[in-house]
Amino acid sequence: MELTDVRYAVDSPFATIILDRPDARNAYSEAMVDGLLAALAAASRDDQVRVILLTGAGQAFSAGGDLKRMRDKVGMFAGGPVTLRHNYVAHIQRIPRAIQQVDKPIIAAINGPAIGAGLDLACMCDLRVAAESAKMGSTFVKVGLIPGDGGAYLLARTVGLPKALELILSGRVIDAREAQRIGLVGAVVPDDELMARATALGETIADNAPLAVQLAKRAAYRSYDTDLEGALELAATYQGIVQTSDDHLEAVDALLSKRKPHFQGR
Repeated sequence: MELTDVRYAVDSPFATIILDRPDARNAYSEAMVDGLLAALAAASRDDQVRVILLTGAGQAFSAGGDLKRMRDKVGMFAGGPVTLRHNYVAHIQRIPRAIQQVDKPIIAAINGPAIGAGLDLACMCDLRVAAESAKMGSTFVKVGLIPGDGGAYLLARTVGLPKALELILSGRVIDAREAQRIGLVGAVVPDDELMARATALGETIADNAPLAVQLAKRAAYRSYDTDLEGALELAATYQGIVQTSDDHLEAVDALLSKRKPHFQGR
């Protein structure tokens, strides 16, 4: 699979996706959008992959939108209001839609600044670990914009509406420790330990039954958007699936036999 502005590698049980425009602080390009979507699709299809790690090349996680391309009004930033609306739907908004369909857990390893749409991308992931040097900000209003990729929705779901409003309306950039205090990231570690910490977190997830992990993730998201009756109905349905799986039987037998289970993902 040939990708531009994105690197992709599989080392079972992980797929690692690296945003790869370090000279542009990993700001989005059209090729990066396409590459990220292709990498996510590949990881979703690959039975070897149980957890996806997402990070940035160089010193930044992602600067979000490319300001130079905005200034020059080229690519996805070209055209009038109707064309720009179409461009957002046809390009960058495909990312949250695609990530929403990925059942495998995605961990963002925030290695540096995650700004604007870069912060939104981190919020699309299920879990976030940050390097001590990382900074995060929903800075759209600083350049006369709004979060065009669904960031207002994503940030509010991550840190709660009042804190999301404060960050979005002020455009304030926060450091990793503050991000941890408000629940934006789950852990902050020294820069040189970031990938090891993200991998260790991924390993604790990958040790579990894959189908159960994927359906538990889907149940959590779907239940968040419904009422108790809807959540209970969903839980009963998903439980009916996993309780008849080979992995469930293997897990029970392993526990009773006091041995490590060997999961097949079925």
